[in-house]
Amino acid sequence: MSRAQKVWLRKKISIMNHRSKHAIFAGAGNEKHGPGISFEINRAHMKTPLPTVEGIGPSHLTLRGDGWKNILDYLEGRFPNVKRATWISRMNRGEVVDSKGLRLNADSPFREGACIFYYRELKGEPPIPFEETILYRDGNILVVDKPHFLPVIPAGRFLHETLLVRLKKKLALEDLVPLHRIDRETAGIVIFSHNPATRGDYMSLFKKRKIEKVYEALAPTLPVGRFPSTRRSCIVRGEPFFRMKEIEGKPNSETRIDVLENMGEITRYRLHPITGRKHQLRLHLAALGIPIVNDSLYPDVLRHASDDFSLPLKLLARAISFQDPLTGQEQYFKSNREI
Repeated sequence: MSRAQKVWLRKKISIMNHRSKHAIFAGAGNEKHGPGISFEINRAHMKTPLPTVEGIGPSHLTLRGDGWKNILDYLEGRFPNVKRATWISRMNRGEVVDSKGLRLNADSPFREGACIFYYRELKGEPPIPFEETILYRDGNILVVDKPHFLPVIPAGRFLHETLLVRLKKKLALEDLVPLHRIDRETAGIVIFSHNPATRGDYMSLFKKRKIEKVYEALAPTLPVGRFPSTRRSCIVRGEPFFRMKEIEGKPNSETRIDVLENMGEITRYRLHPITGRKHQLRLHLAALGIPIVNDSLYPDVLRHASDDFSLPLKLLARAISFQDPLTGQEQYFKSNREI
């Protein structure tokens, strides 16, 4: 692979990562790719030629570009932090295959548009010393109470220490997929689908906003008379790329805010998000001058806080309610955690 090809590919990947709608892909020395919710759902419907191992299914990659001699050259350029010898080792173990399950090797030709499968690897993944709690399970969904600091899905430097992989290991549910997602720093309710036949029925509830979500947050106290109130704003991607910001324009986000308990300098707020923009609740409270306690991103980036287990973000996905699309029964799930 020529120097020009490497430079071109890295610039293209940088732009794609910057525009990504999903998680922050931080993890020096490892593949910088982390599936978003749509990726997980699509992969659940895709017939994968490699099995799930220890709760981790294979990643897949569609080959894009031209001028590549073989797949190995492409992978070296696509993932510059993964050594060439590492890819060769994976290939020798039969852990890099095409869509038909045929093993690929260092000389396998590059074919534009082809799909390959491989297992993602991480070294030195930090342990997260907090446990999730299963609140409900039937033949279609699984409801879990997530602790702070635990990511919902694999991304960046987290693979085994994610809610999805932990649950797959414990419950042996091959088709487990999150129906929505909350931030790694946020605790509370997350709903999963484990039945592909009914997954669309439950996904439609989120798309049609037929899910009622309630959050709680600790933040500075504002003068009496400001609440209840509704915050509407136009939220877009900010800088750095993992932050969001408000700009002038037609509102695309809405949060209803009320006071649950005044504790002096700090107040416990009830948050009802009408829309589901990334970091919406954190951004809305920060914009009101009451950033959530221990928020490492808003209003300013605090580089130490997100990994300090003694400083959890004081934000909790307290409850979710909806009418079951299959039975018509009213469902209500509440977190047992406290902030």
